[in-house]
Amino acid sequence: MSSPSPWNAETAAVLIAEHRALPGALLPMLHALQEEFGYIDQAAVPLLADALNLSRAEIHGVITFYHDFRREPRGRHVVKLCRAESCQSMGADRLVAHAKGRLGVDFHHTTKDGRFTLEQVFCLGNCALSPAVMIDGELHGRVDEAGFDRLLQETGKSK
Repeated sequence: MSSPSPWNAETAAVLIAEHRALPGALLPMLHALQEEFGYIDQAAVPLLADALNLSRAEIHGVITFYHDFRREPRGRHVVKLCRAESCQSMGADRLVAHAKGRLGVDFHHTTKDGRFTLEQVFCLGNCALSPAVMIDGELHGRVDEAGFDRLLQETGKSK
């Protein structure tokens, strides 16, 4: 995973211009901005609105509708908790409550120290080993509260 660039309005304007002619250009623009900067900076909203002749409210509505778009930089480590039916039946709700408490953040937010971003997903394809967690792209199964704490500790030491 490459490090995102710091926010830069000039770079954002270039990315927006490169995608302007595409059909349904807003989503490709948002993806390009997030790929470059790691999130959609609030300063991009007026740039997008001007380029597409849309209101800032319309741009904001699209960004907030899709949970994959981040409005703040992600942490050094991304923790994804599966919320699908199989994982729920095996204790994912307890794990979710524990993870939120342990990290001190809700879904789609980053810890104050910038180390972890917590995300929910609705299937990691590891149903036989529910509940499942993915940290920085590495899949873990049968994760309980103690296992979650161990994974965080190991992740903090590895990078």
